[in-house]
Amino acid sequence: MKKFILFIFMTFNACSQEKPAGKLVVFHAGSLSVPLKKILAEFSKNSPRVNVLCEAAGSVECARKISELKRPCDVLVSADYTVIDKMLMPDYTEWNIKFAANEMSIAYQKKSRRNAELSATNWYEVLLDPSVIYARSDPNTDPCGYRTVFMMQLSEKYYSKHGLVEAMLKKDVDFIRPKETDLLALLESGSVDYIFIYKSVAMQHGLKFLILPDEINLKNNAMAGYYQNAIISLKGQKPNETIIIRGQPIIYGITILKNASNYAAAVAFLEYVLSSEESLKILEETGHTILKPPVCESKDKLPDRIKKIVAER
Repeated sequence: MKKFILFIFMTFNACSQEKPAGKLVVFHAGSLSVPLKKILAEFSKNSPRVNVLCEAAGSVECARKISELKRPCDVLVSADYTVIDKMLMPDYTEWNIKFAANEMSIAYQKKSRRNAELSATNWYEVLLDPSVIYARSDPNTDPCGYRTVFMMQLSEKYYSKHGLVEAMLKKDVDFIRPKETDLLALLESGSVDYIFIYKSVAMQHGLKFLILPDEINLKNNAMAGYYQNAIISLKGQKPNETIIIRGQPIIYGITILKNASNYAAAVAFLEYVLSSEESLKILEETGHTILKPPVCESKDKLPDRIKKIVAER
């Protein structure tokens, strides 16, 4: 009898420790396409029975796929953690982990017009030249898009150039795209000279890029209060509804949806992304600043395996 009980216990214990399996659906910001591809290659070595299906889009669009289109999704990785807060909590998820940071930049290449004279003090003059063309992403679908608008608003104040925002928003509107990674093809084909994009994406694709002052690059946590001088109204989920977004440091967020169909695999994936040496190294090598440790304002609601690697703030 004792042997039988021991056998049952050992069988149950082995089953409880089985590695996750099945399909895992991940919606993620386009700016994370390169690092996530590398991270998933490493994750698959540890969890070979998990079939991860990734879908990239602007983070706002990702959230709308969940809240408006009711698309199945297990994990959402957003380039702006506030997208999760404003669009998915508390109906679709109960918590949100901040795990990485970034900064805005202006990317270009050798053949970009006037690039030899481009600097942190005159970039807006270069871009407003009628012979120069630039591209940006759509604020209503992509955080990089509204962060570009924040950059313009903060620049008007920083450089004391009245009317700068209006002039920049009115120029080159034919080159607005749904997400920041859509801008790469425009630049590489020579259709445009410059793109507003995250520093990490510029680094990942071997582009030249301009480092901007902290007053406008949305990088510096110490300037969070200053960044809030920038503000934008986005389309809401309902007709005539608007969402107000204020400028703040660029922080990425990650969460598991309440109705995740593969919760075990989702937890294993988050644990790997947030704590494995391989994942953290990949994120840093692809231009991201890692939050050590990652933080969550609702730590008590996290899965037990995630609680141990997250700080509460």
